[in-house]
Amino acid sequence: MKKSNWWMGCATVALVSVGPAAAQSDDERAPQNVDEIVVQGTIGYRDLSESIAPTLEYDTDYFQRFEPLTAGDALKRVPSVAFVGTDILEADQAQLRGLGAGYTQILINGEQVPGSGDDRTFFLDRIPAELIERVEIIRSSSASRSGDAVAGALNIVLRDGYTLDGGYVRAGAMHYPDGRVRELLGAVYGGEAGPGRFIVGANIQGRRNPKIKESTRLEPNDDGDAFEFDNREYQTDTRNGTDYSVNGSYHVPVFGGDLDLSGYYVHTDRLQDEDSWEYGDETSIDPSDLLTYNINDQDIVQDNYSVLAKFKRDALGGQFKVKLGYAEFKDDIYEFEIESDVEDIADGLDETSIEGESVFENRTDEELTARLAQEWKMDNDLKLEIGVDFKQKKRDTDIRESKAEGTPAFSTLPPFGVEFEDDNYEVSAYEAVLGGVSQIEENRIDPYIQLNGDYGQATKWELGLRYETTDLQIDVAPEAAEENDDESVLSQSNDYGVLLPSAHVKWVLSDMDRFSISVARTMRRPKFSSLSPALLDGELGDNDFIGNPKLDPETAWGLDVGYERSIGEYGVFGINVFYRDIQDLIETYNTGAPSLEALDDYDDDIEDAEEDGLVVGDAGYPVFDPDSYLFSVRNTGDATVWGIEFDLSTPLTAIGLPNTGLFANYSYLDSEVEDEVGKRRINDQAEFVFNGGFIHDMPDLGASFGVTYREQGDAVNRVVAEEVLIQYGPNLEAFVEKRFGEKFTLRLAGQNLLDESKDERFYKFDTLGDQLSGEIGDFDELEYETESAGRVFTLVGRYAF
Repeated sequence: MKKSNWWMGCATVALVSVGPAAAQSDDERAPQNVDEIVVQGTIGYRDLSESIAPTLEYDTDYFQRFEPLTAGDALKRVPSVAFVGTDILEADQAQLRGLGAGYTQILINGEQVPGSGDDRTFFLDRIPAELIERVEIIRSSSASRSGDAVAGALNIVLRDGYTLDGGYVRAGAMHYPDGRVRELLGAVYGGEAGPGRFIVGANIQGRRNPKIKESTRLEPNDDGDAFEFDNREYQTDTRNGTDYSVNGSYHVPVFGGDLDLSGYYVHTDRLQDEDSWEYGDETSIDPSDLLTYNINDQDIVQDNYSVLAKFKRDALGGQFKVKLGYAEFKDDIYEFEIESDVEDIADGLDETSIEGESVFENRTDEELTARLAQEWKMDNDLKLEIGVDFKQKKRDTDIRESKAEGTPAFSTLPPFGVEFEDDNYEVSAYEAVLGGVSQIEENRIDPYIQLNGDYGQATKWELGLRYETTDLQIDVAPEAAEENDDESVLSQSNDYGVLLPSAHVKWVLSDMDRFSISVARTMRRPKFSSLSPALLDGELGDNDFIGNPKLDPETAWGLDVGYERSIGEYGVFGINVFYRDIQDLIETYNTGAPSLEALDDYDDDIEDAEEDGLVVGDAGYPVFDPDSYLFSVRNTGDATVWGIEFDLSTPLTAIGLPNTGLFANYSYLDSEVEDEVGKRRINDQAEFVFNGGFIHDMPDLGASFGVTYREQGDAVNRVVAEEVLIQYGPNLEAFVEKRFGEKFTLRLAGQNLLDESKDERFYKFDTLGDQLSGEIGDFDELEYETESAGRVFTLVGRYAF
């Protein structure tokens, strides 16, 4: 059945069902008996949110049975979340509405968190799913939250002291396609402690991802009218690691108010082992056809933690609230790569040349946040909140590399044993890479005012105004910017302020129907690489790149219009239309200045001409005509983004299947932006995202089973000197579980059952002129790459106590 027909069938079931959907506000929350969490007797559905701003809520019952490993895995089933650019079996950078990860605000317990991503993103695969209580999709921004949410916000709410009474342990194993088995261990306990409530949890999670990549590369023929085979690459890429995490919270009444203390810590130790063989024949794997052999290992150690204290009490005729938090993300990467250029297998590889490098990368992101706010409940059901947020963000980056080359002896064929001989193998000292040693500091003071009110019983509204200020300082170490003639550019500053209004209205049309409209202005701060004033040689093909510390943020006006209909006791059907008008888009442009390589080539041409006795004005004396340039970034032009989102979550009671729960969501996504090549969609925006599935419970047997299906549309990515078409295959996951009494559940889950593939087509150019030409002869290379990872099976038991 086609997805569109299947969707219409689901919608028909939804619209013929009757009755109100249950909803529960945060104020009504009570600790849940742990038996109800471990031995589930009901099917999880999307929750109706009481928030005035458009918000979708999904608790653990919605996704837990499919045994997601991480927060990213959990988000695979919710509307409009794509993972373009992500490797198979990975779910790190979520893209809401298909926009780049930098347009999506990631929150943990309602707070922004630092991450090592260049575009300020936090990698969701670093938060184990076992820590999650619920997931919220906040489609439109409010004044009381940071405005860095052009596409919207994803809020990962961790378990707290009001989550459960009692505890449970979790143990299991994951079987991977290469035959390896990794462990899953965890425990959670919550209850009363003195005058307050607490929860504490710990988790150890083995992770592995054995992927296979195959690439075929073509180049223009001598006539420039067709492509011909150049080489073929086979690559193994195995990612093996362990995540260790702990989290806790304590809620206690003190000083006439309520104090909430919470925190989490995640430690990741991971090895990425890539080996590749490049052949000069389209099908052969004979050693005589081997061109290169490459070893590329990354040893990754990450530490990510956050602590937060919140206090509120009645004061000044209302409620006073204060918040103080600290978060840090530390990323240490050691990468080692050796590439051999195989010259003559028959001679025992004695003439084989080796080029290698090792790179140390250290990034530390620190964020100190604070809030002071006062809230008053006024006559006529009005609520006024005035507050100010403070944030200090600091990123320290230190990237150094060592290079090696020579002709060492080999003891075996691939995988080669390398004997490093001092007389024919040179290794350089570690030096800072260009732009690799820097510090960026942002200081923000963001005051806001927000007014909520009711108009009768049927209408709720919210108006807000937020003013975000940013004071930026960026410093690049001189040893990391040796190509800059003027070292004064290595210390740069900038400051700006942006006014962000917002308005939301929600109408309760009946017990079953809701309608909402939201308008909000949001922003996106520049990538860190876009701010660095260090000149990078050959960063974009043969073209150089230099950042621009004076960039202003992108801003966007957004509109969301939504309708929700309750279905029976638990179900919800929703439709939402969104539009974003982005101004001051940050785009790459050609400064017109020649690249360092073009200048060096011209100097060489002049030297050759003068050796031949030519002088300026003579025929044949070189004329400077560069074919590569210096590129930078600037605020220029606009972009528009739009789409429509459907979601359904309901039991099939209306057709006599009360123990079967169905969910489906479909998002059509589109956009338009113009760069130096022409018009295109926003980079990495999938054309659509579809999720569908069901869970069937068999109470008499104490068992359940379910299936989810996911598919996302094609995406493109275009930058100077390269264009990429990205395609993902469909993904299928399933589970079956058996409940034993009221304390124990055993669950078997399968991931990637269709052996999903990621297929990419790379169009590579040397210069922008070649890219604009579009002629086959102007291509540098055309590459087809496919990646697969195989099926994964997880067996997990949970025991409540």
